[in-house]
Amino acid sequence: MSGMSGTSAIATGGRRGSGSRLGWNLLGLLVFVVAGFPVYWMLNTAFKPAKDAIDPDPSLLPTGLTLSNFSRALDIADFWGPVGRSLVVSLSVVAIGIVVGMLAALAISRFAFRGRKIVIVGILAVQMVPLVAMIIPVFLLLNDLKQYDKLTGIIITYLTFILPFTVWTLRGFIVNIPKELEEAAMVDGCSRTGAFIRVVFPLLAPGMVATSVYGFIQAWNEYLYALMLLSQEHQTATVWLGNFTTKHGTEYAPMMAGATMMAVPIVVLFLFVQRKMAAGLTAGAVKG
Repeated sequence: MSGMSGTSAIATGGRRGSGSRLGWNLLGLLVFVVAGFPVYWMLNTAFKPAKDAIDPDPSLLPTGLTLSNFSRALDIADFWGPVGRSLVVSLSVVAIGIVVGMLAALAISRFAFRGRKIVIVGILAVQMVPLVAMIIPVFLLLNDLKQYDKLTGIIITYLTFILPFTVWTLRGFIVNIPKELEEAAMVDGCSRTGAFIRVVFPLLAPGMVATSVYGFIQAWNEYLYALMLLSQEHQTATVWLGNFTTKHGTEYAPMMAGATMMAVPIVVLFLFVQRKMAAGLTAGAVKG
């Protein structure tokens, strides 16, 4: 009897486990559908005829495919110029931010100095300030520095909110790397710099890749500062999308085609670094 009871309990537990997994799988599928539907609708609208994009009774499935929206998007305004400027700005922000952020995160994580907690709290406080609240001070500052309507000015501006994010994220990765590894390398004859380059940096690389991707996405998608601080001659890709909204209305199909073309660099970048990015995300969640 006891054996039968044990078998029954195991079977009941197995059914509960299967039901729980099924519930979580359905929840994950629901989240995927909700998060992925805007992307699907963007692609669907980009490839459908322009008249179908403004149909008051739209079809969920594509009714026809055309590339005319992409040619129309390229004809409305220069595309490659804004995309090139966005790439310059985004890559510059990531390069500067990752170098400065890594050094700052290393100092905060590995060295005890006066005001260390104040710096950490300051980093968090800066990220809580709404970007829209800083437009006027940033404009006045850039104007005084002769950096208004310049890519260097917008790069400096983006660093003000991407650099704190980079420092805080990299700090989490560095804290999870045991100090004993550096100490062992220094006992073997490495200097502190040598220990960092040979021991810490390889372990930190996945985290740097993950942080760089998120920083690139933030800089690439930023719209408000690019609109307010750059003229049409120096506009970035996100501001370029505004050309599809005129006094005569919005051309939704070409706009979605332009948004699709804008998403290509992000997708390509993610495909190149997806393994390192996944490793970095998991490394930051495990205590070393």
